[in-house]
Amino acid sequence: MATANKNLSSYDKTAIPNAKDLRFGIVVSEWNSEITEGLFSGALDTLLDCGASSANIIRWNVPGSFELIFGCKKMMANTQVDAVIAIGSVIQGETKHFDFVCSATAQGIKDLNVASDTPVIFCVLTDNNLQQAQDRSGGKHGNKGTEAAIAAIKMATLGN
Repeated sequence: MATANKNLSSYDKTAIPNAKDLRFGIVVSEWNSEITEGLFSGALDTLLDCGASSANIIRWNVPGSFELIFGCKKMMANTQVDAVIAIGSVIQGETKHFDFVCSATAQGIKDLNVASDTPVIFCVLTDNNLQQAQDRSGGKHGNKGTEAAIAAIKMATLGN
C-alpha cells in the first residue's frame, strides 16, 4: 500500500513557497461527509499554516465526487483562484459503480488540468472500506487534505 510507510500530513514548511498572496478554491463532495470534512480540515489548516489568508480561500460544496469536475470548472470560470483542490471520497461497494465514479472523476480532473492554466489538485480518496478512508483523512496515515494543499501551493507557484 502506497501510504503504509508515509504520513500524509508531513511536510517541510521551509521548502514550501509562502501562500500569502495566493487564492485557493476548494470544492468538497458532500457524499461521505465524515471523510470529506476531515480532508477539508487538513487542507484548510495547511493552507493557513503556509501563509494563506482565510479571505483568500473559497469553499463550494457539490453532492458527490462525480460532480467535483463541474464544480471545479465553474469555480475556475467564476472566481479568480490560483489553484483548486477537489475533495471527495468514494468507498468500494458491491457493484461496479465505484469503478465508474473513480475513473470518471480522475479523468475529468485530468481533463481540467489539460484544458486550463489553473491547477486542479486531485484529493479524492478511492478506498476499499471506511477504515482506509478514515486512516487517510486524519487517522493513522495522516491527512490527504494536507498533502493536497501542499501540492496546490507548489502548483500555483510553478514557474514563478
